[in-house]
This record gives sequence, structure tokens and C-alpha cells, in this order.
Amino acid sequence: MTRLSIVHRTGYKYNKRVTLSYNEARMTPLTDPQQVVLESSMKVTPSQAAVSSYRDYWGTRVTAFDMQMPHEHLEVLATTTVEVHRAIRVPSEADIVGWDDLASPETLNQFSDWVPQSQLTGPGEEVLGIIPGVVEGKNPHEAAMAIFAWMRGEMTYMKGTTGVTTNAEEAWTQRQGVCQDLAHLAIGSLRSCGIPARYVSGYLHPRSTADIGETVAGQSHAWLEWWDGEWRSWDPTNHKPAGDFHVTVARGRDYRDVPPLKGILSGGGGSNLSVSVEITRLA
Repeated sequence: MTRLSIVHRTGYKYNKRVTLSYNEARMTPLTDPQQVVLESSMKVTPSQAAVSSYRDYWGTRVTAFDMQMPHEHLEVLATTTVEVHRAIRVPSEADIVGWDDLASPETLNQFSDWVPQSQLTGPGEEVLGIIPGVVEGKNPHEAAMAIFAWMRGEMTYMKGTTGVTTNAEEAWTQRQGVCQDLAHLAIGSLRSCGIPARYVSGYLHPRSTADIGETVAGQSHAWLEWWDGEWRSWDPTNHKPAGDFHVTVARGRDYRDVPPLKGILSGGGGSNLSVSVEITRLA
């Protein structure tokens, strides 16, 4: 078990005055069987913003706020304390379904959101031609692990070469990308085999050796979950399952379902963005 304090600050300084804006923030971690949110708050500046919250289709907690007054800057400060207790175990043969089960109408209906490719996960014809050879002769769990091993040998983590609209095929063409791109390519490869897979966004404490009470620069992060009889996680950036230093905020088909902050505005004339994530291990 790990208890973490997370402070996520996002700020926009606009080049020209914004007359009004509507925004949605997905920065509050989930409470689920693997983690419990002990306390959370979100502060929006300017303070005149009208703030509300709801759960979206995917179960993510969304804080919505609109500014009906002129403003030259916007800051969203999300603060959370969360306990994470992930149990990672090696599945037995009895835990893993077969390919026929994955292809059954019942399974396809149950996981109808997680099997079709989405706008950012389609891996392209080249990858679609490679994957059958990677998974040949393997059960769905072995196939997933083989895909992750294959990706590790092909893809390089590299900042600055992709953006939020980059899809899996474009990342594959470059053979590099960030956590978002690696997750999209892995998800697209899994879905091409008929394995349900979903995108996970959240936070990662980057240093497990940090002392209790030590604050470090954390990261907004992305990984994936796939289903082969039960949901399992994998972080393709770090080549391992999500652990007690991964904090889940949202799940969706791809990044477009889970952006930390998005909105529409009138005016502005461009902006300067600043983002910081500070994580402190409390226990």
C-alpha cells in the first residue's frame, strides 16, 4: 500500500483578454477496488467561475466550470490524497479465457466499447500484418505479453516528436513517442486480435526510493488495461504492470476520452501554458 499526496497545477496566461470560456477538468483520481481517494479538492482561478461536477459515460469524475466574465488567465489547482493497493499476480490457466470466448457474441457485446479501434488506436496496415505472427500459437494472455515484448524492441520513448492528436500509426512510423503513443499502439495491437483494451490516464510517482514526506516532480502518465478473463494492467513506457505508484484518474477508448483539461473560449489570441505535478509519499 502507498499513500500519496498529489498537487496538479495547470495555468494559462492568455495573450489577449478572454471574454468567456467553458472548461472540463479530469484531474480527480477514481476510487475503485485498487485505490481509495481519501480527500480531494479543485480550486479554479478566477474564483468567479461557476463550478459543477458530474460522472461521464466512462465513470470519470469531471469538474466543469464556465467563466462568464472577461479574464486574462486561468488556473486549475487539483489536490488529492489517495491510497493505492494494487495486487499483481500471475494468472493461472483457469483464469484465462480462450479465443473462442473472446469472439463470442456475449463477450463482444459486454466489451463493445473496448474492441473496435478508435480514432487514435488504429495501428495501420504494417502493424496489422505483423501482429498475427507475434501472437501465433499463444492464448490471449500470452499474446498480450508477446505484443508488449515486441513493442519494447521496436519503440523508443522520446519527448517532443508527437502531439495529443498523433495516432498509433503515426507513432509506429516514427518508431517513437511518449506514454500516450505507446499506450495507443499497444491498445490498437491488442484490439486487432480481438482482445478488449482500454486507455488509462493518471499520475505516476517516478521514484520508489523517495523518502516518506519527500516531494518530487511527478508526471501525468498513460498506460493500458486489457481483458483476457479479468482486467489486467500494463505500462508500456516502463515495461511492467501498473503498481502502487500509479494513480488512475480516467479510463476511455483513447486519449480523446480523458484529457486532463479541455475547453472552448472566446478571445484569447493564443496562450502560454504551464503545468506542474508534485507528488509526496505519505506512507
